[in-house]
Amino acid sequence: MATFRLVSCIYMLLKSGIIVSVMTLLSRVLGLIRDVVVANLMGAGASADVFFFANKIPNFLRRLFAEGAFAQAFVPVLSEVHAQDDRKLSLDFIAKISGTLGAIVFFTAVVGVIASPVIAALFGTGWFIAFLNDEPDGQKFELASIMLKITFPYLFFITLTGLSGAILNTLNRFAVAAFTPVLLNVSIILCAWLLHDQFSTPAYALAWGVFFGGLVQLLFQLPFLYRAGVLVRPRWGWRDPNVIKVRTLMIPALFGVSVSQINLLFDTLIASFLMTGSVSWLYYSDRLLEFPLGLFGIAIATVILPALSRDHVSQDQDKFKRNMNWALTMVCLLGIPSCFGLMVLAEPILSVIFERGAFTSNDVSMAGMSLLAYASGLVSFMLIKIFAPGYYARQDTKTPVKFGIIAMIANMGFNVIFAIPFGYVGLAIATSLSATLNAALLYRGLVKAGVYQLESVVLWRLVKMLLAALVMAIGVWLLREQADWSSLDFVSRLGHVFAWLCVAVISYACMLGVLGIRPKDLKSM
Repeated sequence: MATFRLVSCIYMLLKSGIIVSVMTLLSRVLGLIRDVVVANLMGAGASADVFFFANKIPNFLRRLFAEGAFAQAFVPVLSEVHAQDDRKLSLDFIAKISGTLGAIVFFTAVVGVIASPVIAALFGTGWFIAFLNDEPDGQKFELASIMLKITFPYLFFITLTGLSGAILNTLNRFAVAAFTPVLLNVSIILCAWLLHDQFSTPAYALAWGVFFGGLVQLLFQLPFLYRAGVLVRPRWGWRDPNVIKVRTLMIPALFGVSVSQINLLFDTLIASFLMTGSVSWLYYSDRLLEFPLGLFGIAIATVILPALSRDHVSQDQDKFKRNMNWALTMVCLLGIPSCFGLMVLAEPILSVIFERGAFTSNDVSMAGMSLLAYASGLVSFMLIKIFAPGYYARQDTKTPVKFGIIAMIANMGFNVIFAIPFGYVGLAIATSLSATLNAALLYRGLVKAGVYQLESVVLWRLVKMLLAALVMAIGVWLLREQADWSSLDFVSRLGHVFAWLCVAVISYACMLGVLGIRPKDLKSM
């Protein structure tokens, strides 16, 4: 009976993971279409740099308030409340947490709009100095100040959207929250298409797309909350015991869970001193990295946190470890070949997706170098998404903070070491190295706490995956070297990339079979 329950649990996790991955795939595809539109309109010029900057600041706060620290603190507490089987208590908690969080982020968004010039000066220091010295790059500071006023309200909308999605995920309704980001991409694409001629720079149309995208996402989720019977009137509840528990867990997690985002902000700050295009090249390469990270890493982390939280509440340590094993195996099964594939096909993929309009072959080459650096840390980014829930499910937010501080300080050092000789590529190298350090520290912490340790059978499977991915990468690289890329038209390039990706998938799957890994091995540990 225990074995049946375990297999049933793994099946539900796998099913939920597939649902989230499919929805995330749709979102990522539309996200790439959105980026193609942006690249075609603005390339990697000054306006593009400023738009990505103005979009990055509220997105950073979104990851703190919505997808990051808040979700990691809220989901375990909500699971604990649900376990008491008291519907009135659950609805009261949801009402108070939504009212409290909503009031805080509304105030934060208002401050962001008012203080946009200060924020632009703080994170775009290079542009601000140019503005003070009346240099050409000073226009970037002025443009950033205005665009932040448009994009900052997005924080309020998307935080409440994140809260709604976390509630639905806890109820095992993963599809709605996973589909919601599609609406942001649709909004930006439509605004870029319909409004780009209405402004002095197309960047303003994109900024309004972000604003409306946040609003539409929130409105989209409300009917689903109503159908689930959890749409309640928000109330202030700062001193409610469960709200206190969430904010107590959230405060340290604000830093610990968002180290990678803080590192990206540091990258943006330093990039403001570098050549025009640096912010954009980092953005485009990061967007391609986010595709497998969101499709595999974040999707699996989304479904594993509620499961681990329930395991902790029920004090089932064996099930907790098995779920961790499953999550680790799945992200490595998909993340390792994605890492090698991006490294081998960085420039061809960038060329097929973005090289048109204002985005030139030089931009492809420049973004390709930073993508190579980012891709080296892809598995580490994914492992952080898996190891961190091992702490948050147990309502331990302090330990990841210590590791986050170490990783962030290390990132600063890496930035100094690598940015001087390698410029913007050095920033990507530093980000990947700090992520690897963070993942290693998180794993070591779980081992020392006796919570989780990699089993020999799992380790051996990971070694086989690494060998299979290496063989795959060598084969694809040899095929790529035989192609005269510069002489190919778009259709031929697209055909070549598609063929190489097919070869990669088939060769990787075949090598896994040769090395003895079977589909049944991935259902349970």
